[in-house]
Amino acid sequence: MKQVSFSGLVNFGTGLLFGVFVLSQLSFSPDDPNGHRDFNEWHAPVVPDKFEFAGEQVPLQVWDVRERFDRELLFNYYWQNNIFYLLKLANRYFPVIEARLKANGVPDDFKYLCIAESNLMPNATSSSGAVGFWQFLRGTAPQYQLEVNSQVDMRRELLASTDAACKYLKEAYSKFGSWTAAAAAFNCGQGGYQAQASIQRTHNYYDLLLPEETNRYIFRILAFKYIMENAEDLGFSLKPGDLYQPIRTRSVVVNETVPDLVQFAIAHGTNYKTLRLLNPWIRSRSLVVKGRSYVIQLPL
Repeated sequence: MKQVSFSGLVNFGTGLLFGVFVLSQLSFSPDDPNGHRDFNEWHAPVVPDKFEFAGEQVPLQVWDVRERFDRELLFNYYWQNNIFYLLKLANRYFPVIEARLKANGVPDDFKYLCIAESNLMPNATSSSGAVGFWQFLRGTAPQYQLEVNSQVDMRRELLASTDAACKYLKEAYSKFGSWTAAAAAFNCGQGGYQAQASIQRTHNYYDLLLPEETNRYIFRILAFKYIMENAEDLGFSLKPGDLYQPIRTRSVVVNETVPDLVQFAIAHGTNYKTLRLLNPWIRSRSLVVKGRSYVIQLPL
């Protein structure tokens, strides 16, 4: 009898599993007496002929622009679980972001930049140390009135960080004369964008060769906008009850130091976990108040 090696058994098992997988992808038509098999089909989303960001046309007639947009559409369209999760979260966060963008005179499309930055996650942290909804670095945050210390991190607070992002974007728009360029500068920095614009003698984002991350950045934003604005037509079907609703809260103004936030939460009819979930900007079990006040959200 021929001895079967362990690696041979592994290969056989792997092949068997693959065969089961392939068979699972086949469907049989009950109306077909011959039992013909049809493979599940995969479809690429159609790149639109025209598209815009913040009122500025995307030059999709340029081959590399069209293909870069197509690439991000493909990558994100087939990341279905993430798109579904974003659609659910957007129902909670977009109304707040939209209101702050409007109040600050920033185009509504920048809510999709927030998705590209953090996936609408307040505690998102990048490898470079950028934190929060809009991914501000610790060194940049104070320039935009975002307090960061061992107890407080306002990069994680939606209203304050959105206002800070608006200030940055308006500065960049004033400098470069384009909202698309302002969005790119949000990723690579105003100094980095200006350096490349000077070397390449153009401020037009679509004419610039930038680092790969920034090359893809705008197109990720465009892909999120296209997919989420056309979700139903693209097959992302959700019922109203599936969407995450805004959390109803009441505001408590704190003017004095709170030495024990656990006890503070209990005294206000909730618990420490809920307090931290509703106020991700709080980073400690105490809150030192000096020369200012804080607004803490508690369950209504």
